[in-house]
Amino acid sequence: MAEGGRTAEVMRAIRGRIAARGLTPGERLPSIRGLATLMGVSPSTVVEAYERLAAEGAVRSRPGSGFYAASLAPPPTLAEIGPRLDREVDPFWVSRQSLDGEPDIPKPGCGWLPAAWMPLDPLRRAARSLARAEDAVLTDYGTTRGPAALRRHLARLFAEEGLPVGPDRILLTGSGTQAVDLVCRLLLRPGDAVLVDDPCYFNFQALLRAHRATVIGVPWTEAGPDPEWFAEAAASHRPRLYLTNSALHNPTGGTLSPAIAHRILNAAAAHDVTIVEDDIFAPLEPEPSPRLATLDGLERVIRIGSFSKTLSASVRCGYVAARPDRIEALIDLQVATHFGGVSPVAAELVAGVLGDGQYRKHLESLRRRLARARRETAERLSALGIRPWLMPRGGFYLWCMLPDGCDAAGVARAALREGVVLAPGDVFSVSRTAPDRMRFNVAQMGDGRVMPVLGRALAMPEA
Repeated sequence: MAEGGRTAEVMRAIRGRIAARGLTPGERLPSIRGLATLMGVSPSTVVEAYERLAAEGAVRSRPGSGFYAASLAPPPTLAEIGPRLDREVDPFWVSRQSLDGEPDIPKPGCGWLPAAWMPLDPLRRAARSLARAEDAVLTDYGTTRGPAALRRHLARLFAEEGLPVGPDRILLTGSGTQAVDLVCRLLLRPGDAVLVDDPCYFNFQALLRAHRATVIGVPWTEAGPDPEWFAEAAASHRPRLYLTNSALHNPTGGTLSPAIAHRILNAAAAHDVTIVEDDIFAPLEPEPSPRLATLDGLERVIRIGSFSKTLSASVRCGYVAARPDRIEALIDLQVATHFGGVSPVAAELVAGVLGDGQYRKHLESLRRRLARARRETAERLSALGIRPWLMPRGGFYLWCMLPDGCDAAGVARAALREGVVLAPGDVFSVSRTAPDRMRFNVAQMGDGRVMPVLGRALAMPEA
């Protein structure tokens, strides 16, 4: 047996004795040499096992005296291990159910791809290469802008889309959400109005309310925000920001048309509105669609994004592309709030995957796989009377209309009682006018439990 396996064997033996009360809290563990002889392992293996058990809190180390069984932790309460069925179905509802749910429960309401759909081999190769990285990558704070190599890579990607931006106009951040937060810290004061799409990504609402902004919804159409509503809201509310997804809009999957893009930019210029364009789904488009940042040249538009949807949600790394003066101000804010820039380990890993020859092939395969999943999911949902509002060009969301008379929040609560996380429409809607809508993540619909649970939830009286 490998030495690592021997260590695990010793740890299991000690845990078993503690669980069976063979070692009571505060009792001294067997001597290192005595246990090594008893189990036929080296003393160093026992030392490593004891140190690992101490690190996880199962035992306590007393210098000069040895190792002792720790006090037993109280068992978790139902509130700690079970889903919160009683909390309000608000913008935090889906996030908390998705993030805290057990890994094996189906999550068609979540906003990420299953692990098996991600570039695991390139990720593992990049992770192994970190062992050969310079010492500073593993130990030091990040530089204020983030590694130049990764910023140059992003600049090349932007140039391919028609947005020539130098690396000095790109700031790496801890995540896409942190990028939005930094922009809000820079440009908003409590009470300022902010325009968002209605419906929109629910965490936009949560984050803006954390900044005590006044959130104003603009109806989203199949071709983008309603331009007349936008112009009227810009004139009457004098908003500081407009926060949006242009490509593969969340939750609808819609795409901004060129005509509406120009009208939005003109209205924003007329009323001095800064636009924050979240471009996180860009790699999932079959071909690039119009971008506000590209049309504007990053004068009035701030572009943000991250790698969580196509590379890894565990490796937190986002970016901001903006005017030089805004980048300088955002750098100071990031230093003030996070001391330094993005984690060097995260940036190195992301750069390693982006530079891997397999990553582009991964994206091509992912787009094809998602296209099949959208078609198949739409067909399966139609059998339950659930219809997509539109069929997106790409991405993994279907924004759907439930059968007449169904309440999405009630359906979601009923499904959660059976261990399935759904995303009801009103969590996305500022005006709370989507009670009969639901967002489905087609990549998370493969579990055989989803459709039967959804069918039963639709039939529940509360639905």
